Amino acid sequence: MSAHHAGLNRKRALVTGAANGLGKSLTLHLSKIGYEVVAVDFDEPGLFRLHHDSLDTIIGIPADLGDRKQLNENTMRILARGPFDIAFMVAGISATGRFEKIPDVTHTMVLTVNTMAPLVLANRLVAESAMKEGSSLVFVSSLSHVLGYPGAASYAASKDAVAIYAKSVRKPFRKRGVRVCCAFPGAIRTDHAERHAPDGSNVKWRMPPSLMAEKLVSAALKGRAVYYPGLVAKLAWLAGRTFPRWVTRKMRRLIFEKLNGEVF
Repeated sequence: MSAHHAGLNRKRALVTGAANGLGKSLTLHLSKIGYEVVAVDFDEPGLFRLHHDSLDTIIGIPADLGDRKQLNENTMRILARGPFDIAFMVAGISATGRFEKIPDVTHTMVLTVNTMAPLVLANRLVAESAMKEGSSLVFVSSLSHVLGYPGAASYAASKDAVAIYAKSVRKPFRKRGVRVCCAFPGAIRTDHAERHAPDGSNVKWRMPPSLMAEKLVSAALKGRAVYYPGLVAKLAWLAGRTFPRWVTRKMRRLIFEKLNGEVF
């Protein structure tokens, strides 16, 4: 079979936030199991390295998802690379510390990247038939949806909004042939998590991003609508639902009271 025909037959994936952390692990895993991956990120050098090391199975699209004009412009480029068999809305940023000490523009940026971008992109993907029949659209929310996140209020709000959106569009998107999965991962062993964690945090409970990526892809392909990856996430979900006030106090002591200033 020629390389041209092999490319035509290869399944296609979309990953936002693809150059680092969980997004990078998802991109590499999807490429490894036979997908052509359209990788979206503002980190152009990171995208170039992915493309260079993947023998052209990863196609980078540089885009700052915190810039609404860039988002609108690059959405057309993303749609043109479809239709997709699977899409992961991963891109995310955070701002930790006392809410009132973090600039308003930073809170706005968190909400734009974490909430507005995936909502706009998902709407266009489905409306423009850029997702294949039977495809999966995966939103990466957070355990903060059930635990709260004292010290990162705008981040928690942005991930709550994504979770509610995914729940709201699940049925109408299914009528268009697109399955919706919302994942609620706990802490992951990434530079981003380390940057926003209190000094001296125990990292042994953080899942390696490569393992998280494998779990998310597996859950999406199995048609899971809601997914808490790993035992720690499942226990945290149970605790958050059963003892919400106790969990909020615990999160405050473990995170907020140990933060060393504002990070954004």
